Amino acid sequence: MSYVFAFDHKHKKPPMSLKDLLGGKGANLAEMTSVLELPVPPGFTISTDACRDYMQSGWPEGLTDEVATQVKKLEKAMGKGLGDAADPLLVSVRSGAKFSMPGMMDTVLNLGLNDESVEGLAKQTSDERFAYDSYRRFIQMYGRIVLGVEGDEFDRLLDSAKERDQVSADSHVSPDTLRRLALDYQDVVARHTGLPFPQDPYEQLRGAVEAVFRSWNGPRAIAYRVRERIAHELGTAVNVQAMVFGNRDDNSGTGVGFTRDPATGATGSYGDFLVNAQGEDVVAGIRNTEPLASLAGHFPEVDKELHAIFGRLEHHYRDMCDTEFTIDQGKLWMLQTRVGKRTGAAALKMAVDMTKEPEIKLSKAEALQRVTAEHLDQVLHPQLTTSNATVIGKGLGASPGGAVGHAYFTADEAADAAGRGEPVILVRSETSPEDVHGMIVAQGILTARGGLVSHAAVVARGWGKPAVVGAESVRITGKSFTAGGVTINEGDTLAIDGSTGQIVVGEVELTIAQPPPEFFEVLVWADEVREGRLAVRANADTGPDAKKALDFGAEGIGLCRTEHMFLGEDRLPIVRQMILAETPAEEEAALERLREAQKTDFVEILEAMDGLPVTVRLLDPPLHEFLPRTEELAIKAATQGLTDEERALFRAAETWHEFNPMLGTRGVRLGVLKPGLYAMQVRALMEAAAERAKVGGKPIVEVMIPLTVTREEMGLARGWAVDAIAEATRGVEEPVDVQIGTMIETPRAALRADEIAEQADFFSFGTNDLTQMTFGFSRDDMGKYFPEYQRSGLLPESPLA
Repeated sequence: MSYVFAFDHKHKKPPMSLKDLLGGKGANLAEMTSVLELPVPPGFTISTDACRDYMQSGWPEGLTDEVATQVKKLEKAMGKGLGDAADPLLVSVRSGAKFSMPGMMDTVLNLGLNDESVEGLAKQTSDERFAYDSYRRFIQMYGRIVLGVEGDEFDRLLDSAKERDQVSADSHVSPDTLRRLALDYQDVVARHTGLPFPQDPYEQLRGAVEAVFRSWNGPRAIAYRVRERIAHELGTAVNVQAMVFGNRDDNSGTGVGFTRDPATGATGSYGDFLVNAQGEDVVAGIRNTEPLASLAGHFPEVDKELHAIFGRLEHHYRDMCDTEFTIDQGKLWMLQTRVGKRTGAAALKMAVDMTKEPEIKLSKAEALQRVTAEHLDQVLHPQLTTSNATVIGKGLGASPGGAVGHAYFTADEAADAAGRGEPVILVRSETSPEDVHGMIVAQGILTARGGLVSHAAVVARGWGKPAVVGAESVRITGKSFTAGGVTINEGDTLAIDGSTGQIVVGEVELTIAQPPPEFFEVLVWADEVREGRLAVRANADTGPDAKKALDFGAEGIGLCRTEHMFLGEDRLPIVRQMILAETPAEEEAALERLREAQKTDFVEILEAMDGLPVTVRLLDPPLHEFLPRTEELAIKAATQGLTDEERALFRAAETWHEFNPMLGTRGVRLGVLKPGLYAMQVRALMEAAAERAKVGGKPIVEVMIPLTVTREEMGLARGWAVDAIAEATRGVEEPVDVQIGTMIETPRAALRADEIAEQADFFSFGTNDLTQMTFGFSRDDMGKYFPEYQRSGLLPESPLA
């Protein structure tokens, strides 16, 4: 098995299809070299096979010889020798995984320089300043990336050198100062490693290759793969490429270019470049760049050639491309290309535009594949502009969108602040129904505990409020919290991103959610492509949500969570009356008030979804979720005392408290204990359906019993529902279309589904609980240990993601 392939190697398949072997960068370099015949500096790719073998058992046998063979070919092609004292060949060593991971792994430039070859480079180029600038860059990069030396020491020395020469730009530091700087950098390496800076170019090359292999499992690379759901076992390829120099003189430069604007999708190139610089200067923000539109003013012929290449790349890849290029004394070289990342608005515009462009001519099905769920989220919810923001922590993105406001730590304080006109972020350890009035007025919600099905997460999603939950780095003390070494006090401004889970300090600009016209065009295409194959229903718990879902093309409601209807400020007291009822008459009175409220909700939903199926899940969560938290009441009892109502709520909360509520009194078990509750809900639903039918509506109702695990349970619950349906629809001339089914949420229910089906008209699958019970994972708690599972390769990604 070969580990190493030259860019011009004749593969049996198009190189761009060999990303598993060559990585994305290597595959595209080979494609540009051997297929498109673009000006690409020659080089070779060490395959992902080598990286995987290295991670498994160290440096692969035979790899040294293969690399040496390819170096000889590269030396012959360039007419130079690696590390040669008279005419040195210099190479770059870059990562290149199958999937683009920009900035997550390591790169080493100018490899091959040493104390002798730097003199040869100076003579060959007649430019001592360029030679020593390249050498000091190499020592710094190699020292930091390969040898583990902190970069701050190099930066301080460079700042001192600029002060000595009384210049502000790196490019103006004198040759003598750069020569001394290279020696100072070597002293830093020797002091930190105990060894002199390596002079053997083959030793340098192996060290750089190993550093790139190791960077695959670096913290930032792992975090990126977790975020992007990229498998940890893929490994990275390594690309060794002859160096070309954008920092040779003012007739040289380097840049990054997109074939279209990645922010808006507009046609026309977009990017940045620098005169007399290397690529790292552009992406690292070391110097202020110029827009790509200004390139023609410096290099008119190069600009024309580059834009012609952009056109060829788009035509070849049939997509927007992201490129890196260097101009070496007036000659253009292409260093990389890949399909470019883009915003949601840009993804939609490009997808639609490219179906109309004859050079690309995407089909509608292909265009749909270019738009991800994350892209749609971006155009449907306000987003934080985080390019210059200070991220101090991260939790679980529980409800999408960005929110900015002042931090308040109790629901009462949040409500008071909102009443004064302040934008509010409600910050809690976790929320409960007691916090609802603060949640209603908040722009966003941040909790230190909880998971994606916690109270805060569920309520926020239902109300369309951004929320970040389970942010374990957030330490709340009284009226302040700390995260990432920063303290946020009551009234301080912060922002949260409910899509990514980021917590940001200070004012952050929000982009307003405004779906572009292409959004609706793409939805129409999606309907055309899926017709006859797939139906799409929405989750909706209110009339307005149902109407919005219909506007976006939903063909019904797949899950209406009735517990959300109980959380409003006007409903929660009634629910508590039912829980606190001491006699059947008191409980019946509370249930009647709830029936009236729920019927109103159901009428709105059925009206919005007229003629389409609506699946209504009867109450699922345990009753303690509608009560105050026992610990808060205990503290208040000890410090301030409780009112009579609070004492009653405290007793009820203690009575209904469970050690494992996920497996406790919830779902159908709640109905067994309180059969009147489920009968009331079905009656409210069917009365609403009957009311709609009387005025010419066409309600289609599906009653879902949650958490059944046996045929007998399902039969009992079905009996309650049938009786309530008969009572509610008595006297209705037009029969109402109604089915009774259940949600399969446990492994036993899945395995005995054939038995349960004897009593059910339909099944839904509750994949959250089913997955948690199958794996034995708690979604609310697995954040403590699951990152280590991923780092250790025990599971590639969360089964609950």
